[in-house]
Amino acid sequence: MSSAPPPLPVTVVGLGADGWAGLAATARSALGSAEVLIGGPRQLALLPAAECAGERVAWPSPLRPAVPRLMAEHAGRRIAVLASGDPLFYGIGRALAQELGPDALRILPHPSSVSYACARLGWPVEETEVVTVVGRPVARVAAALHDGRRVLVLSAGAGSPGEIAALLRERGFGPSRMRVLERLGAPEEDAYEGRADAWEHPPGDPLNVVAVECRRDPAHAGPRIGATPGLPDGAYEHDGQLTKRHVRAATLCALAPAPGELLWDIGGGSGSIGIEWMRTHPSCRAVTVERVPERAERIARNAASLGVPGLRVVVGAAPEALSALPAPDAVFIGGGLTAPGLLDTVWSALAPGGRLVVNTVTLESEAVLAERYRRHGGELVKLAVAHAVPVGGFTGWRQAMAVTQWSVTKPAPSPADAGDHHHGRHDEHHHHDNHGKHGNHDDKAHEADEAKENERS
Repeated sequence: MSSAPPPLPVTVVGLGADGWAGLAATARSALGSAEVLIGGPRQLALLPAAECAGERVAWPSPLRPAVPRLMAEHAGRRIAVLASGDPLFYGIGRALAQELGPDALRILPHPSSVSYACARLGWPVEETEVVTVVGRPVARVAAALHDGRRVLVLSAGAGSPGEIAALLRERGFGPSRMRVLERLGAPEEDAYEGRADAWEHPPGDPLNVVAVECRRDPAHAGPRIGATPGLPDGAYEHDGQLTKRHVRAATLCALAPAPGELLWDIGGGSGSIGIEWMRTHPSCRAVTVERVPERAERIARNAASLGVPGLRVVVGAAPEALSALPAPDAVFIGGGLTAPGLLDTVWSALAPGGRLVVNTVTLESEAVLAERYRRHGGELVKLAVAHAVPVGGFTGWRQAMAVTQWSVTKPAPSPADAGDHHHGRHDEHHHHDNHGKHGNHDDKAHEADEAKENERS
């Protein structure tokens, strides 16, 4: 008995602004032999009817929910999906790979807007920072601003260049050179430029990329913001509830953030730990829990100012405020340590390999940490920092309050514990989702990417 033939792969073809004329022979052949052509109205209109006779289906809006339905309706037929540029660069390719699996796809990419922009500018692609503000706050650009750095910003629309220029001025990068590249690859491609501190160009074409050559104003009064944890304390708005920079650097070292991981920052204060966790990699995520609404608002302002507006701020007291949160890869407790059940709750929420770091300055909380250290091991250290200050006509040391820090990695369960886990006795409230470790796990942002794909179409 013969087995059924394998399902036909869905071919995804990247199109440039130059349409059919810019396609390679392989892409043209795939589109010409397709029985169903799915894409945006503009993309479908770029295909000549004589060469592409397949049934034409326009993407509805919203796009994402329609993917499984359209694939099911046309199962068994040769399907070609049209995408803008590189389908897996903030495009429809992501949604198709998640819905159908990568083995069900045949992807024929076209140069992306980043490739075109770097070609026009003569910038090496591998040395160019890329930030998207499609469906995301323009404040994200702030995390990429370093003197001498080249940054490409994927715009959300015609107003993005002006918003980027304003942000550059506010962050002390007014002398930066900006170039706006419109409709890259199209016959009507255009470009214009200027300095951020003298930007007067009106909004132009919504399909644009903004190239920034970062130049910091040496007269800017704000502190220099580097790329490593331990930012200057002056970079934060705070009311005194701030993990100071030297202790903060040691704390981030103990937390050991890795791409795609999620942090719970409990007792957020000014938000500095969650903010600097997210700044280590664009795909790092954090939730900060703060019971004082005024401080929670301040945390959001600090996050936006330092380029990580995606920091999630939960107003509430731990452990009660933790019950609905996604399971963390690491937890930092900077306040509220003596709250009943807090340490047990976070320990249960962590998967094996998860890290817990706790800082305290009080004897009562230090006693709690000593008991947990005896029970779970890890590392118990005391961090003491002194600053040189004037003492009359001399200089002496002023000692800051010493910080006791306990850091521990949760071990794998023993065979007996593993049996209990399989019977549902472990981690009843938190769902471990590792999907986000392969990229930015922000569904709303990805929906915005797909909506922009449809708009470009």
